[in-house]
Amino acid sequence: MPIPEELAAGVVLAGGRSSRMGTPKSALEWHGSTLLHRTTALLARTVDGPIVVVAAPGQDLPALPAGVEVVADPVEGRGPLQGIAVGLTAVANRVPLAFVCSTDMPFLHPAFVRHVLRALVPGTDVALPLARGFRQPLAAGYRTSLAELATGLVTDGKLKPGLLFERCEVDRIDDARLLADPDLARFDPDLDSVVNVNEPADYEAARCREPAAVVVECFGALAGDGRRGPRQVHTATLAAAADAVGIKLGRHVVAALNGDQITRDPLLPLVAGDTVAFLSADAGG
Repeated sequence: MPIPEELAAGVVLAGGRSSRMGTPKSALEWHGSTLLHRTTALLARTVDGPIVVVAAPGQDLPALPAGVEVVADPVEGRGPLQGIAVGLTAVANRVPLAFVCSTDMPFLHPAFVRHVLRALVPGTDVALPLARGFRQPLAAGYRTSLAELATGLVTDGKLKPGLLFERCEVDRIDDARLLADPDLARFDPDLDSVVNVNEPADYEAARCREPAAVVVECFGALAGDGRRGPRQVHTATLAAAADAVGIKLGRHVVAALNGDQITRDPLLPLVAGDTVAFLSADAGG
């Protein structure tokens, strides 16, 4: 479910040069979608605020979920702090918090996003995971009121995120504290949420991993032909979940995700711990 405390945005930085990958990471295929589509759609199902993609000037982006906004860096190649500044500025007058991440985090889990955002208690400006041995400024929570400070640093040529952290209150969240969260410990025990893909070998290894296990159940007229009762399948999207139980998505079928989100979006990203109920729309689903 979306975080209940304060409205939060999702900001995805897509304007990196992808020099080690050799091709734009945002458009890399991911189980019938793209990395950027999956990341933005996952944030959209997790937070209640706007979803913003920060792109390089003139950058071609793959198709995005409906409602996702795109803003451009004013200058290409100035690093993540400029992207953070641009993203926070885009949402600062609408929400107090933002989860900021890169486009290439295929295993990002909503439980990780929620945990990080909950750490932005009054008096804390940045919730910065120290996960898997590394500081994670592009899997972190920020108060959007930092937009002016971040913009000023970039204007002065101070482009490292650490320079922002030196000037505000930062809560550094280590592995032990992350995994004290029962949802994270259950659904992302290795903290794969922070795994990114920088090189072709990283991408190939990630793409070859089996998708997460989700529980699918069919109701009403859809429960015939041996589909009655819950069933565990490994799938990355709603469309793949439907295929796994022999259902064709369309206007006559709707899905309830985790009991509270009704959708027909075939590219809706699924993660470990999800439950999907397929219902016949003609039967009042």
